[in-house]
Amino acid sequence: MRILSVSQAVAYLRELLESDLVLGDVWISGEVSGPRTLPSGHTYFEIKDAGARLSGVVFRATHLRQRRLIDYLTQGSQVIIHGKLSVYEARGELQVVVDFVQPEGVGLRHAQYERLRLQLEEEGLFDPARKRPLPAFPRRVGVATSASGAVFHDICNVLRRRWPLVEVVLAPTPVQGDMAPLGIVAAVETLNALGDIDVIIVARGGGSVEELWAFNEEPVARAVFGSIVPVVSAVGHETDFTICDYVADLRAPTPSAAAELVAPDRFQVERRLRDYTYTAAAISQRSLTRDASSVVSLIERAARGAVDVERLRQRLAELARLGLHAFSVQETKRREQLRRCQVQLTALDPQATLNRGYAVVHKGGRVVSSIAEVASGDGLVVKVADGGFPARVAAPGQRRARNGSVPRNGATKPDASVQPVLFP
Repeated sequence: MRILSVSQAVAYLRELLESDLVLGDVWISGEVSGPRTLPSGHTYFEIKDAGARLSGVVFRATHLRQRRLIDYLTQGSQVIIHGKLSVYEARGELQVVVDFVQPEGVGLRHAQYERLRLQLEEEGLFDPARKRPLPAFPRRVGVATSASGAVFHDICNVLRRRWPLVEVVLAPTPVQGDMAPLGIVAAVETLNALGDIDVIIVARGGGSVEELWAFNEEPVARAVFGSIVPVVSAVGHETDFTICDYVADLRAPTPSAAAELVAPDRFQVERRLRDYTYTAAAISQRSLTRDASSVVSLIERAARGAVDVERLRQRLAELARLGLHAFSVQETKRREQLRRCQVQLTALDPQATLNRGYAVVHKGGRVVSSIAEVASGDGLVVKVADGGFPARVAAPGQRRARNGSVPRNGATKPDASVQPVLFP
Protein backbone atom coordinates (compact mmCIF):
# COMPACT_ATOMS: atom_id res chain seq x y z
CA MET A 1 0.00 0.00 0.00
CA ARG A 2 1.35 3.41 -1.03
CA ILE A 3 1.51 6.16 1.56
CA LEU A 4 0.87 9.68 0.18
CA SER A 5 1.93 12.97 1.65
CA VAL A 6 -0.68 15.63 2.19
CA SER A 7 0.59 17.57 -0.81
CA GLN A 8 0.48 14.47 -2.99
CA ALA A 9 -3.05 13.62 -1.88
CA VAL A 10 -4.35 17.13 -2.50
CA ALA A 11 -2.54 17.37 -5.86
CA TYR A 12 -4.03 14.02 -6.92
CA LEU A 13 -7.48 15.21 -5.94
CA ARG A 14 -6.99 18.39 -7.96
CA GLU A 15 -5.97 16.41 -11.04
CA LEU A 16 -9.06 14.21 -10.71
CA LEU A 17 -11.36 17.20 -10.49
CA GLU A 18 -9.83 19.13 -13.36
CA SER A 19 -9.73 16.10 -15.68
CA ASP A 20 -13.41 15.30 -15.13
CA LEU A 21 -15.43 16.36 -18.21
CA VAL A 22 -18.50 17.34 -16.17
CA LEU A 23 -16.73 19.15 -13.35
CA GLY A 24 -14.37 20.86 -15.80
CA ASP A 25 -17.31 22.61 -17.54
CA VAL A 26 -19.90 23.23 -14.87
CA TRP A 27 -22.72 25.75 -14.36
CA ILE A 28 -23.72 26.55 -10.78
CA SER A 29 -26.49 28.79 -9.45
CA GLY A 30 -26.61 30.22 -5.96
CA GLU A 31 -26.27 33.22 -3.68
CA VAL A 32 -23.06 35.28 -3.44
CA SER A 33 -21.57 35.67 0.02
CA GLY A 34 -18.53 37.61 1.27
CA PRO A 35 -17.09 38.86 -2.01
CA ARG A 36 -13.71 40.60 -1.66
CA THR A 37 -11.19 41.80 -4.24
CA LEU A 38 -7.54 41.73 -3.21
CA PRO A 39 -4.83 44.15 -4.39
CA SER A 40 -3.65 41.41 -6.76
CA GLY A 41 -6.88 41.87 -8.72
CA HIS A 42 -8.34 38.45 -7.83
CA THR A 43 -11.85 38.27 -6.35
CA TYR A 44 -12.77 35.64 -3.76
CA PHE A 45 -16.31 34.80 -2.65
CA GLU A 46 -18.62 31.98 -1.62
CA ILE A 47 -21.66 30.72 -3.50
CA LYS A 48 -24.27 28.97 -1.38
CA ASP A 49 -27.78 27.64 -1.17
CA ALA A 50 -29.83 26.27 1.68
CA GLY A 51 -27.85 23.03 1.87
CA ALA A 52 -24.19 23.83 1.02
CA ARG A 53 -21.62 26.44 0.18
CA LEU A 54 -18.61 26.46 -2.15
CA SER A 55 -15.61 28.77 -2.41
CA GLY A 56 -15.10 30.62 -5.67
CA VAL A 57 -12.37 32.71 -7.26
CA VAL A 58 -12.32 35.05 -10.24
CA PHE A 59 -8.78 35.74 -11.38
CA ARG A 60 -7.62 39.14 -12.57
CA ALA A 61 -7.39 38.04 -16.23
CA THR A 62 -11.07 37.10 -16.22
CA HIS A 63 -11.93 40.50 -14.78
CA LEU A 64 -10.20 42.17 -17.70
CA ARG A 65 -12.15 40.12 -20.24
CA GLN A 66 -15.57 40.55 -18.56
CA ARG A 67 -15.58 43.98 -16.97
CA ARG A 68 -19.17 43.82 -15.68
CA LEU A 69 -18.50 40.59 -13.84
CA ILE A 70 -17.62 42.37 -10.59
CA ASP A 71 -20.98 44.16 -10.66
CA TYR A 72 -22.80 40.82 -10.38
CA LEU A 73 -20.69 39.56 -7.45
CA THR A 74 -22.34 41.56 -4.70
CA GLN A 75 -23.43 40.35 -1.28
CA GLY A 76 -26.68 38.39 -1.47
CA SER A 77 -27.06 38.49 -5.28
CA GLN A 78 -28.40 35.41 -7.04
CA VAL A 79 -26.12 34.44 -9.90
CA ILE A 80 -25.28 31.73 -12.39
CA ILE A 81 -21.55 31.07 -12.67
CA HIS A 82 -19.53 28.98 -15.09
CA GLY A 83 -16.15 27.46 -14.46
CA LYS A 84 -14.31 24.36 -13.34
CA LEU A 85 -13.95 22.68 -9.96
CA SER A 86 -10.47 22.58 -8.51
CA VAL A 87 -8.63 22.44 -5.19
CA TYR A 88 -6.73 25.25 -3.55
CA GLU A 89 -3.78 23.14 -2.45
CA ALA A 90 -2.41 25.53 0.19
CA ARG A 91 -5.52 25.05 2.35
CA GLY A 92 -6.93 21.93 0.79
CA GLU A 93 -10.17 23.74 -0.07
CA LEU A 94 -12.54 22.82 -2.86
CA GLN A 95 -13.23 25.86 -5.04
CA VAL A 96 -14.70 26.79 -8.37
CA VAL A 97 -12.52 28.80 -10.73
CA VAL A 98 -15.02 31.15 -12.37
CA ASP A 99 -14.75 32.50 -15.93
CA PHE A 100 -18.31 33.80 -16.40
CA VAL A 101 -21.04 35.30 -14.19
CA GLN A 102 -24.64 36.27 -14.99
CA PRO A 103 -27.61 37.21 -12.84
CA GLU A 104 -29.73 34.16 -12.19
CA GLY A 105 -32.89 35.67 -13.71
CA VAL A 106 -31.56 35.65 -17.28
CA GLY A 107 -31.71 31.87 -17.61
CA LEU A 108 -29.11 29.23 -18.36
CA ARG A 109 -29.47 29.46 -22.13
CA HIS A 110 -28.78 33.15 -22.14
CA ALA A 111 -25.83 32.70 -19.80
CA GLN A 112 -24.32 30.06 -22.09
CA TYR A 113 -24.91 32.32 -25.09
CA GLU A 114 -23.25 35.33 -23.45
CA ARG A 115 -20.28 33.32 -22.22
CA LEU A 116 -19.56 31.87 -25.68
CA ARG A 117 -20.12 35.24 -27.35
CA LEU A 118 -17.62 36.96 -25.02
CA GLN A 119 -15.11 34.15 -25.46
CA LEU A 120 -15.25 34.20 -29.28
CA GLU A 121 -15.21 37.98 -29.38
CA GLU A 122 -12.06 37.97 -27.26
CA GLU A 123 -10.46 35.49 -29.71
CA GLY A 124 -11.19 37.84 -32.62
CA LEU A 125 -13.81 35.75 -34.43
CA PHE A 126 -16.12 38.78 -34.69
CA ASP A 127 -13.44 41.20 -35.88
CA PRO A 128 -14.87 43.27 -38.77
CA ALA A 129 -11.38 43.51 -40.31
CA ARG A 130 -11.39 39.78 -41.15
CA LYS A 131 -14.82 39.77 -42.81
CA ARG A 132 -14.57 39.27 -46.57
CA PRO A 133 -16.63 40.97 -49.29
CA LEU A 134 -19.05 38.87 -51.30
CA PRO A 135 -18.35 38.22 -55.00
CA ALA A 136 -20.19 40.64 -57.28
CA PHE A 137 -21.28 37.98 -59.79
CA PRO A 138 -21.29 34.51 -58.20
CA ARG A 139 -21.39 31.47 -60.47
CA ARG A 140 -22.10 28.81 -57.81
CA VAL A 141 -23.82 29.42 -54.47
CA GLY A 142 -23.71 26.76 -51.75
CA VAL A 143 -26.61 26.46 -49.31
CA ALA A 144 -26.34 24.64 -45.96
CA THR A 145 -29.88 24.04 -44.74
CA SER A 146 -32.58 21.41 -44.51
CA ALA A 147 -33.63 19.76 -47.76
CA SER A 148 -37.20 19.34 -46.62
CA GLY A 149 -38.02 22.89 -45.50
CA ALA A 150 -39.24 25.86 -47.49
CA VAL A 151 -36.03 27.80 -46.90
CA PHE A 152 -34.11 26.21 -49.76
CA HIS A 153 -36.97 26.71 -52.23
CA ASP A 154 -37.31 30.37 -51.22
CA ILE A 155 -33.59 30.91 -51.78
CA CYS A 156 -33.71 29.21 -55.19
CA ASN A 157 -36.72 31.27 -56.28
CA VAL A 158 -35.05 34.55 -55.36
CA LEU A 159 -31.77 33.58 -57.03
CA ARG A 160 -33.56 32.43 -60.19
CA ARG A 161 -35.47 35.71 -60.37
CA ARG A 162 -32.51 37.98 -59.67
CA TRP A 163 -29.60 36.19 -61.37
CA PRO A 164 -30.57 33.17 -63.54
CA LEU A 165 -26.91 32.47 -64.39
CA VAL A 166 -26.14 31.23 -60.88
CA GLU A 167 -26.01 27.54 -59.97
CA VAL A 168 -27.24 26.52 -56.51
CA VAL A 169 -25.60 23.62 -54.67
CA LEU A 170 -27.40 22.20 -51.62
CA ALA A 171 -25.53 20.61 -48.72
CA PRO A 172 -28.44 19.13 -46.71
CA THR A 173 -28.22 19.16 -42.92
CA PRO A 174 -30.53 19.08 -39.89
CA VAL A 175 -31.02 22.62 -38.56
CA GLN A 176 -32.39 21.78 -35.11
CA GLY A 177 -31.94 19.04 -32.57
CA ASP A 178 -28.91 17.25 -31.13
CA MET A 179 -27.50 16.27 -34.54
CA ALA A 180 -27.82 19.74 -36.06
CA PRO A 181 -24.43 21.21 -34.95
CA LEU A 182 -22.42 18.34 -36.43
CA GLY A 183 -24.55 18.38 -39.58
CA ILE A 184 -24.06 22.13 -40.12
CA VAL A 185 -20.30 21.77 -39.61
CA ALA A 186 -20.17 18.90 -42.12
CA ALA A 187 -22.23 20.87 -44.68
CA VAL A 188 -19.93 23.90 -44.50
CA GLU A 189 -16.85 21.68 -44.83
CA THR A 190 -18.37 19.80 -47.78
CA LEU A 191 -19.12 23.00 -49.68
CA ASN A 192 -15.58 24.24 -49.04
CA ALA A 193 -14.15 20.95 -50.30
CA LEU A 194 -15.88 21.35 -53.70
CA GLY A 195 -13.45 24.13 -54.54
CA ASP A 196 -15.66 26.06 -56.99
CA ILE A 197 -18.24 27.55 -54.63
CA ASP A 198 -18.19 31.36 -54.61
CA VAL A 199 -20.32 32.00 -51.50
CA ILE A 200 -22.12 29.91 -48.85
CA ILE A 201 -25.49 30.63 -47.27
CA VAL A 202 -26.11 29.02 -43.85
CA ALA A 203 -29.88 29.29 -43.44
CA ARG A 204 -32.82 28.34 -41.28
CA GLY A 205 -36.36 29.64 -40.88
CA GLY A 206 -37.73 31.24 -37.73
CA GLY A 207 -38.23 29.41 -34.44
CA SER A 208 -37.79 29.51 -30.69
CA VAL A 209 -34.47 29.95 -28.91
CA GLU A 210 -34.25 26.21 -28.41
CA GLU A 211 -34.97 25.51 -32.10
CA LEU A 212 -32.27 27.96 -33.22
CA TRP A 213 -29.78 26.85 -30.58
CA ALA A 214 -27.68 24.75 -32.96
CA PHE A 215 -26.41 27.99 -34.51
CA ASN A 216 -25.15 29.11 -31.09
CA GLU A 217 -22.88 26.10 -30.66
CA GLU A 218 -19.12 26.63 -30.66
CA PRO A 219 -18.33 23.99 -33.37
CA VAL A 220 -20.68 25.75 -35.80
CA ALA A 221 -19.10 29.12 -35.05
CA ARG A 222 -15.60 27.79 -35.62
CA ALA A 223 -16.61 26.02 -38.84
CA VAL A 224 -18.03 29.26 -40.23
CA PHE A 225 -14.92 31.14 -39.10
CA GLY A 226 -12.63 28.60 -40.75
CA SER A 227 -14.51 28.59 -44.08
CA ILE A 228 -12.34 29.49 -47.06
CA VAL A 229 -15.46 30.66 -48.91
CA PRO A 230 -17.33 33.78 -47.66
CA VAL A 231 -20.33 32.83 -45.53
CA VAL A 232 -23.70 34.60 -45.21
CA SER A 233 -25.70 33.71 -42.09
CA ALA A 234 -29.50 33.76 -42.50
CA VAL A 235 -30.92 32.19 -39.34
CA GLY A 236 -34.42 32.90 -38.03
CA HIS A 237 -36.20 36.20 -38.36
CA GLU A 238 -34.81 39.72 -38.35
CA THR A 239 -34.86 40.00 -34.55
CA ASP A 240 -33.04 36.69 -33.99
CA PHE A 241 -29.28 36.95 -33.45
CA THR A 242 -27.11 33.86 -33.16
CA ILE A 243 -23.40 33.32 -32.65
CA CYS A 244 -23.27 32.21 -36.29
CA ASP A 245 -24.50 35.68 -37.31
CA TYR A 246 -21.60 37.36 -35.49
CA VAL A 247 -18.94 35.07 -36.99
CA ALA A 248 -20.23 35.06 -40.59
CA ASP A 249 -18.87 37.49 -43.15
CA LEU A 250 -22.37 38.94 -43.54
CA ARG A 251 -25.67 38.58 -41.66
CA ALA A 252 -28.96 38.52 -43.51
CA PRO A 253 -32.23 39.09 -41.61
CA THR A 254 -33.97 36.22 -43.47
CA PRO A 255 -33.02 33.45 -45.93
CA SER A 256 -34.74 35.29 -48.78
CA ALA A 257 -32.79 38.43 -47.91
CA ALA A 258 -29.59 36.36 -47.99
CA ALA A 259 -30.37 35.31 -51.57
CA GLU A 260 -30.88 38.97 -52.50
CA LEU A 261 -27.56 39.91 -50.90
CA VAL A 262 -25.44 37.27 -52.66
CA ALA A 263 -26.86 37.74 -56.18
CA PRO A 264 -27.11 40.97 -58.20
CA ASP A 265 -30.39 42.09 -59.74
CA ARG A 266 -30.16 41.34 -63.45
CA PHE A 267 -32.41 44.31 -64.31
CA GLN A 268 -30.15 46.68 -62.41
CA VAL A 269 -27.12 45.13 -64.13
CA GLU A 270 -28.77 45.60 -67.52
CA ARG A 271 -29.57 49.23 -66.73
CA ARG A 272 -26.04 49.79 -65.46
CA LEU A 273 -24.53 48.20 -68.59
CA ARG A 274 -26.80 50.30 -70.77
CA ASP A 275 -25.76 53.46 -68.92
CA TYR A 276 -22.11 52.44 -69.20
CA THR A 277 -22.58 51.85 -72.94
CA TYR A 278 -24.16 55.26 -73.47
CA THR A 279 -21.49 56.92 -71.37
CA ALA A 280 -18.69 55.11 -73.19
CA ALA A 281 -20.21 56.03 -76.58
CA ALA A 282 -20.52 59.70 -75.56
CA ILE A 283 -16.96 59.77 -74.25
CA SER A 284 -15.72 58.10 -77.44
CA GLN A 285 -17.62 60.56 -79.63
CA ARG A 286 -16.23 63.53 -77.72
CA SER A 287 -12.77 62.07 -77.91
CA LEU A 288 -13.07 61.43 -81.67
CA THR A 289 -14.37 64.96 -82.27
CA ARG A 290 -11.57 66.45 -80.24
CA ASP A 291 -8.96 64.28 -81.95
CA ALA A 292 -10.35 65.07 -85.41
CA SER A 293 -10.13 68.78 -84.67
CA SER A 294 -6.56 68.30 -83.48
CA VAL A 295 -5.66 66.37 -86.65
CA VAL A 296 -7.13 69.12 -88.88
CA SER A 297 -5.20 71.75 -86.94
CA LEU A 298 -1.98 69.78 -87.26
CA ILE A 299 -2.54 69.29 -91.00
CA GLU A 300 -3.08 73.01 -91.49
CA ARG A 301 -0.01 73.82 -89.45
CA ALA A 302 2.02 71.29 -91.42
CA ALA A 303 0.73 72.75 -94.70
CA ARG A 304 1.77 76.25 -93.63
CA GLY A 305 5.21 75.11 -92.63
CA ALA A 306 5.73 72.63 -95.46
CA VAL A 307 8.57 73.11 -98.00
CA ASP A 308 7.65 73.97 -101.65
CA VAL A 309 8.73 70.67 -103.16
CA GLU A 310 8.08 71.76 -106.76
CA ARG A 311 10.23 74.84 -106.36
CA LEU A 312 12.97 72.74 -104.82
CA ARG A 313 12.70 70.25 -107.68
CA GLN A 314 13.14 73.04 -110.22
CA ARG A 315 16.06 74.43 -108.28
CA LEU A 316 17.64 71.00 -108.12
CA ALA A 317 17.21 70.55 -111.89
CA GLU A 318 18.82 73.94 -112.49
CA LEU A 319 21.74 73.07 -110.23
CA ALA A 320 22.16 69.76 -112.04
CA ARG A 321 22.19 71.55 -115.42
CA LEU A 322 24.76 74.07 -114.18
CA GLY A 323 26.84 71.29 -112.69
CA LEU A 324 26.86 69.35 -115.97
CA HIS A 325 27.81 72.50 -117.91
CA ALA A 326 30.65 73.27 -115.50
CA PHE A 327 31.83 69.68 -115.74
CA SER A 328 31.78 69.88 -119.56
CA VAL A 329 33.79 73.12 -119.55
CA GLN A 330 36.33 71.68 -117.17
CA GLU A 331 36.61 68.54 -119.27
CA THR A 332 37.33 70.61 -122.41
CA LYS A 333 40.04 72.53 -120.52
CA ARG A 334 41.61 69.35 -119.26
CA ARG A 335 41.60 67.81 -122.74
CA GLU A 336 43.35 70.90 -124.18
CA GLN A 337 45.95 70.81 -121.41
CA LEU A 338 46.47 67.15 -122.07
CA ARG A 339 46.97 67.81 -125.79
CA ARG A 340 49.57 70.50 -125.11
CA CYS A 341 51.40 68.22 -122.70
CA GLN A 342 51.37 65.51 -125.32
CA VAL A 343 52.90 67.92 -127.90
CA GLN A 344 55.58 68.91 -125.41
CA LEU A 345 56.34 65.34 -124.59
CA THR A 346 56.54 64.50 -128.28
CA ALA A 347 59.00 67.37 -128.84
CA LEU A 348 61.15 66.13 -125.96
CA ASP A 349 61.11 62.54 -127.17
CA PRO A 350 64.72 61.40 -127.84
CA GLN A 351 63.47 59.35 -130.78
CA ALA A 352 62.33 62.51 -132.49
CA THR A 353 65.78 63.98 -132.09
CA LEU A 354 67.31 60.88 -133.60
CA ASN A 355 64.88 61.12 -136.49
CA ARG A 356 66.34 64.52 -137.33
CA GLY A 357 69.82 62.97 -137.87
CA TYR A 358 71.29 63.12 -134.43
CA ALA A 359 73.01 60.13 -132.75
CA VAL A 360 73.60 59.06 -129.15
CA VAL A 361 76.96 57.60 -128.13
CA HIS A 362 77.06 54.93 -125.40
CA LYS A 363 80.08 53.63 -123.58
CA GLY A 364 79.68 50.67 -121.30
CA GLY A 365 75.89 51.17 -121.24
CA ARG A 366 76.14 54.88 -120.29
CA VAL A 367 75.56 57.92 -122.56
CA VAL A 368 78.78 59.78 -123.43
CA SER A 369 78.25 63.50 -122.85
CA SER A 370 81.87 64.68 -122.65
CA ILE A 371 85.12 64.02 -124.55
CA ALA A 372 86.75 63.42 -121.20
CA GLU A 373 84.77 60.25 -120.88
CA VAL A 374 86.45 58.52 -123.85
CA ALA A 375 89.99 57.72 -124.88
CA SER A 376 91.68 56.34 -127.97
CA GLY A 377 90.77 52.75 -128.54
CA ASP A 378 87.52 52.82 -126.43
CA GLY A 379 84.73 50.76 -127.83
CA LEU A 380 81.45 52.69 -128.25
CA VAL A 381 77.88 52.09 -129.43
CA VAL A 382 76.33 54.75 -131.63
CA LYS A 383 72.50 54.83 -131.63
CA VAL A 384 70.72 56.45 -134.59
CA ALA A 385 67.06 56.71 -135.63
CA ASP A 386 66.65 53.21 -136.99
CA GLY A 387 69.11 51.30 -134.78
CA GLY A 388 72.72 51.33 -133.56
CA PHE A 389 76.17 50.22 -134.54
CA PRO A 390 79.54 49.70 -132.79
CA ALA A 391 82.50 52.09 -133.15
CA ARG A 392 85.96 52.62 -131.75
CA VAL A 393 87.73 55.90 -130.82
CA ALA A 394 90.62 56.40 -133.25
CA ALA A 395 92.18 59.53 -131.66
CA PRO A 396 91.53 61.88 -128.71
CA GLY A 397 88.88 64.53 -129.25
CA GLN A 398 89.21 68.33 -129.13
CA ARG A 399 87.27 70.36 -126.53
CA ARG A 400 85.08 73.06 -128.04
CA ALA A 401 85.25 76.54 -126.58
CA ARG A 402 82.07 77.73 -124.92
CA ASN A 403 81.65 80.56 -127.43
CA GLY A 404 82.48 78.28 -130.37
CA SER A 405 85.91 79.91 -131.09
CA VAL A 406 89.17 78.13 -131.43
CA PRO A 407 91.94 78.32 -128.83
CA ARG A 408 93.99 81.54 -128.52
CA ASN A 409 97.23 80.02 -129.64
CA GLY A 410 95.51 79.03 -132.86
CA ALA A 411 96.44 75.49 -132.27
CA THR A 412 93.88 72.93 -132.71
CA LYS A 413 93.70 69.46 -131.55
CA PRO A 414 92.79 66.89 -134.04
CA ASP A 415 89.23 65.60 -133.57
CA ALA A 416 88.86 62.18 -132.22
CA SER A 417 88.02 60.04 -135.13
CA VAL A 418 85.33 57.49 -134.63
CA GLN A 419 85.67 54.60 -136.90
CA PRO A 420 83.05 51.92 -137.18
CA VAL A 421 84.34 48.53 -136.21
CA LEU A 422 82.85 45.15 -135.85
CA PHE A 423 83.29 43.69 -132.41
CA PRO A 424 84.09 40.09 -132.21
